[in-house]
Amino acid sequence: MALILTFLGKGGTARTKIAIAAAKLLASQGKRVLLAGLAEPALPILLGTPVGSEPQEIAPNLQAVQFQASVLLESNWEEAKKLEAQYLRTPIFKDVFGQELIALPGMDSALALNAIREYDASGKYDAIVYDGTGDSSTLRMLGLPESLSWYVRRFRQLFVNSDLGKTIAESPLIQPLISTFFNVNWTADNFAGPTNQVNNFLDQGRAALSDPKRIAAFLVTTQDPIEVASARYLWGSAQQIGLTVGGVLLVSSETNIQLSEEFTPLPVSVIPDSPTSDWQTLIDALPNFEAQAAQAPKPIEIDIHNRQVRLFLPGFDKKQVKLTQYGPEVTVEAGDQRRNISLPPALSGRPVAGAKFQNNYLIISF
Repeated sequence: MALILTFLGKGGTARTKIAIAAAKLLASQGKRVLLAGLAEPALPILLGTPVGSEPQEIAPNLQAVQFQASVLLESNWEEAKKLEAQYLRTPIFKDVFGQELIALPGMDSALALNAIREYDASGKYDAIVYDGTGDSSTLRMLGLPESLSWYVRRFRQLFVNSDLGKTIAESPLIQPLISTFFNVNWTADNFAGPTNQVNNFLDQGRAALSDPKRIAAFLVTTQDPIEVASARYLWGSAQQIGLTVGGVLLVSSETNIQLSEEFTPLPVSVIPDSPTSDWQTLIDALPNFEAQAAQAPKPIEIDIHNRQVRLFLPGFDKKQVKLTQYGPEVTVEAGDQRRNISLPPALSGRPVAGAKFQNNYLIISF
């Protein structure tokens, strides 16, 4: 399993330069590194070499790849057709070809996340540095396992509890009828198979996202107040999806700049705004990513003994945070992010007894 590292904040080439420098640093330490970016011109220009849709070695221990949505969609479509063929006697996708498909808005994020998952599962890399958009789109992408698992969990349970679900489960006649009319190879295992497969993928993604040894982000900003505010907002939003933010990289030509108050308790590293050719200066200024991520505040802590859930939500004030409890889970809204907190059995079903916002933490009591 690889360490997956990404950067949030400042746009332009600064964030991409830091991603490249981070990949070079990790490769120099003997790690097998994949530098992955979107299909945009900045990455190959800064690297000084073309980057294709398949990983290619650009330096010792360092490979690079660009995610092209059309190529990823074509590859994933073939996998979807194989899955369909397992469960339908007469597949309907067989006459639709991946080369015809067009990526819909938002689909490229899901495809990129799946590509990262596959490269991670390949065992070929010790670290994957992802140079994404660095904004809320990247956070939504990384939060997909959490979001989708909620939909699968809730709607599957609703179906099971419905009259239709109970009829299918209990009737000795309905299953053969479905097999006859819809030409489905029906068995209980087949019905559960795709859902269980999806659940396994999502559970693995959620577990990885909550482990700072597996996935971590670092904020990139300048001294500009707007960029500082944006970085703080992304910091809080990252906590909402359970992503660990390990530190702040302040891009500046000055070395005595301090932004500790805005980002306490995160460490702030000053990164020189160096020319593209001066990679070593950038590399020397980078922090120990793994050590800082391990020491960062946890996005969520559940204290069963005291019946409390503590959410770390920097970048927001109490007026921007909304707490609701409509169903068996607690929903927290902060900024543009919404998180459904699945409670452990000891707290599940208990009503919220109180909540307070204190020192960047939302503390919920049951």
